[in-house]
Amino acid sequence: MKKKDIKILLVDDEPDILEIVSYNLSSEGYQVSTAENGLEGLKKAKKVKPHLIILDVMMPEMDGIETCEQIRKIPDLSDTIITFLTARGEDYSQVAGFEAGADDYITKPIKPKVLISKVKALLRRIKDSESTDDNIFKIGDLIINRDEYKVISKGKELVLPRKEFELLSLLASKPGKVFKREDILDKVWGNEVVVGGRTIDVHIRKLREKIGDKRFKTVKGVGYKFVN
Repeated sequence: MKKKDIKILLVDDEPDILEIVSYNLSSEGYQVSTAENGLEGLKKAKKVKPHLIILDVMMPEMDGIETCEQIRKIPDLSDTIITFLTARGEDYSQVAGFEAGADDYITKPIKPKVLISKVKALLRRIKDSESTDDNIFKIGDLIINRDEYKVISKGKELVLPRKEFELLSLLASKPGKVFKREDILDKVWGNEVVVGGRTIDVHIRKLREKIGDKRFKTVKGVGYKFVN
């Protein structure tokens, strides 16, 4: 996907932030829309259908957490990447953001060049998740074939038990996205058997041993994400 086709929505109640960040993103060639509060941001998100939303947490009308929750309820925006841009760097604020459905977190102040680099990394997830076949996709040196329950890592085929494969397939389907524990249990185990959080931990540990420890990141109090 070309830069000129990528739409970014910036939502922040600080005029200086809107001006500086939107200028730098526009200079990179992206289509940039802005909003000054959560309610306006929600309306523009529905209209524009951006690929990436950069969302402040502390805002009037509707804060970033609630805005994110509302956006995640919109089917057309289910694949939109959401990252928070805020001066609040406390762990509880980050956890609240991830629980609301955010994909990442940027703490301000941040230098323009660093922000652009971060945005490029976030947008790379769109490219990483693209595939000519929804059941066969490649993430870096990892190839997952859902039809054949086959995984190839660094050119070597791995044999994974069904649940390990399904867990890996879920996490790797959206690199960088934080999957909540309850969502993992629902999508991987469903109503087949009653399992606890420790079951997920055990399967993640086994996948780390086979795929690589750095591929899986624990987001304390929330869940797990796959790192490309």
